[in-house]
Amino acid sequence: MEDNIVNFKGIKFHNNDFASLFSVINEGGYLVAPAASALSTITKDKIYYNSLVQSDIAILDSGFFCILLRIFKRKKVSKFSGYLFLKNFLNLDFDKETRFLSIDPNQEESKANTSYLSGKNIKNLKNYVAPKYNKENIVDKNLLEEIKIFQPRYIIINLGGGIQELLALYIKKNTEKKISILCTGAALAFLTKKQAPINDLVDKLYLGWLFRTLYNPRKFFFRTFKSLFLIKQFIID
Repeated sequence: MEDNIVNFKGIKFHNNDFASLFSVINEGGYLVAPAASALSTITKDKIYYNSLVQSDIAILDSGFFCILLRIFKRKKVSKFSGYLFLKNFLNLDFDKETRFLSIDPNQEESKANTSYLSGKNIKNLKNYVAPKYNKENIVDKNLLEEIKIFQPRYIIINLGGGIQELLALYIKKNTEKKISILCTGAALAFLTKKQAPINDLVDKLYLGWLFRTLYNPRKFFFRTFKSLFLIKQFIID
């Protein structure tokens, strides 16, 4: 397994297939799938960077990042997005008693997520609509109480990058049970069609960024532009 790990500034990215990735995260802890735009500022954003370093598994969500690894590091890697990981994960045959907690950004997406996940034969599901978190100091005692009472085996965090990873670290530090936490962000929203219509072909061709920008140019144009600064992280490495 160690041969398939790419170390980038102390963050261990796993270059594996789904079965191998799942075998790691199924032992507990949290999985992250950082976007290129988020990775472009990790030398400045120490709090976010720390949450990535302490993650139990990081996957190669960004096609642009994979390309840069090949150019600058001569690392032959393959993209494995949060979208693809979550899709494979939800196709697993879980026991009907397995408990899932979905952490959602708002009530509208919470309803859509419940409907979609129920259709995937996930029956033992609870939703939690997240409050606005202070990135400098994430504290959510209500969430910890929900986790203590419900005791989920899996937590799917459907929040934006830069917050979900910090929340996952907070949960891990403040819970004792074996829980697998998936920081897959907008992946579930792609499946429910609440965000850009990403599909397997779009994901395979590394075009997710384009579809998201076309779908919501005001929000994602700057994010796409920001991704270009990831090159600087390789140059100053």
